[in-house]
Amino acid sequence: MIKTASCALALALVASPALAQSTPDWTGPYIGIFGGYGQANDDEDERLGFDRNLDGVYGETVATAAGADAFSPGFCDGAANSSVAADGCDSDKGAPEAGVRVGYDWQFGAFVVGGLAEYSVTDMEDRVTGFSTTPAYYTFERELDSLAAVRARIGYAMGPALIYGTGGYAYGTFDNAFTTSNRANSFNTTQDSDDGDGWQAGGGVEYALGRGLTVTGEYLYTSLDVDSPVVRVGPGSAPASNPFILPPNTTGTDMIRSNDKFGAHHVRIGMSYRF
Repeated sequence: MIKTASCALALALVASPALAQSTPDWTGPYIGIFGGYGQANDDEDERLGFDRNLDGVYGETVATAAGADAFSPGFCDGAANSSVAADGCDSDKGAPEAGVRVGYDWQFGAFVVGGLAEYSVTDMEDRVTGFSTTPAYYTFERELDSLAAVRARIGYAMGPALIYGTGGYAYGTFDNAFTTSNRANSFNTTQDSDDGDGWQAGGGVEYALGRGLTVTGEYLYTSLDVDSPVVRVGPGSAPASNPFILPPNTTGTDMIRSNDKFGAHHVRIGMSYRF
């Protein structure tokens, strides 16, 4: 769909001198397609949270038998390059996205107000890694699969162009994954998929080509609240001196990622047909 939208936009821009209207009427319904690129908003302060006594409260320290912090090598945003913290992490990469939208606008003089609903698919990733002194890595990953939004829009018409701001509700679906190089303990995850909701806001320019066709370029930011899956770290084949199963709880430790928000930047182009 991204390729289709890009080709349509290129053809529309070539044809725009012949088709453009000087004073289009923005009132009415429209349907459209769009494509673009999204980048997860890296949180460099994110880390892993630990619940040693399994009371649902996180923020405790996983300590060695000698009392040292077992995660003293630290944390990083992204997926581990190796089990050694000094080798760093592969930072999160953006991903293409494509979608469809429908909307309706009302024009009052030069001002235009309206609303739209849209749906898109993507595979943006948001990861965080913790390193233990073993050495070993522990990586949590969220992958945004789809994104739906319902937004209001208000703009100002200048000739064939409509400059607008937009904002509203957003809802996303995610796949979760956990990976580790630790082969001694056991790891049980509470959920593989999840959803999150929040808000989306941004702005752009829509340009009328005539004959009902318009092209759009816009920037959006999305913020969603997403629960982290809980990973229960059990004894497995680890010795009794393993930091995850030392007292006060020899049955294991619960582990989550500290950030319950997913943020993303989007740059999009699109084409719509207005009835």
